[in-house]
Amino acid sequence: MQDWVWAALAGLGAGAALLVGAVIAWTVKVPATIVASVMAFGSGVLISALAFDLVLEAQDEGGFWPTVGGFAVGAIVYVFANNLLDRLDQRNRRGSGENSGTGIGIALGALLDGIPESAVLGLSMVGGQGVSVPVLVAIIISNVPEGLSSTAALKDEGRSARYVFLLWTGIALASAVAALLGFVLLDGADGGLTAFITALAAGAILAMICDTMIPEAFRTTHGYTGLLATSGFLLSYAVHVAG
Repeated sequence: MQDWVWAALAGLGAGAALLVGAVIAWTVKVPATIVASVMAFGSGVLISALAFDLVLEAQDEGGFWPTVGGFAVGAIVYVFANNLLDRLDQRNRRGSGENSGTGIGIALGALLDGIPESAVLGLSMVGGQGVSVPVLVAIIISNVPEGLSSTAALKDEGRSARYVFLLWTGIALASAVAALLGFVLLDGADGGLTAFITALAAGAILAMICDTMIPEAFRTTHGYTGLLATSGFLLSYAVHVAG
């Protein structure tokens, strides 16, 4: 099989993990405590992935300034898009005690970090090296909780199955395309550009964690949030070290 096909399949597999989480949340009545715990655990996984598999890789690829620039842009884009959703009443930020808009916020984060993440995944296969297993595993481990927690919130908000599964299928397909483009277009690209793209994913992830995942998880798990996030971080770190 052609390497570009493997790159696309790797991106699709990473994106499909979101869909797996969505199917679980839609077909099974997952208790709010479990959803919040998974969200806290997933936050730790994502923090580890952005720290060890994205930021450090960006630093090695392109140095300090492209990494800082990409990280800042990723965070700014996420926050701007999230605030835009607020203004369009797609999301009702806390204060009413409701769970409104959390699902859209997490899905937005999954899209904004998933595309550059998948591009990095495709880039890792350039030169016949094969897919980067630590990066792929970290993405899958983090994507399942994202899909589950977001879908649980979307379901509570009254979204239809058609809406939810078209949303996640679209993000999964976008991930496949991004991985393919990363393999085809970033081969031989300047290290500064690849560093910028890699760090952009990290910035979007951290902004999404702080704005959406941890605050929402804390509403239910309270004092256990830190422990759950730490557990997720350590698992992802162990995968990174083992890889």
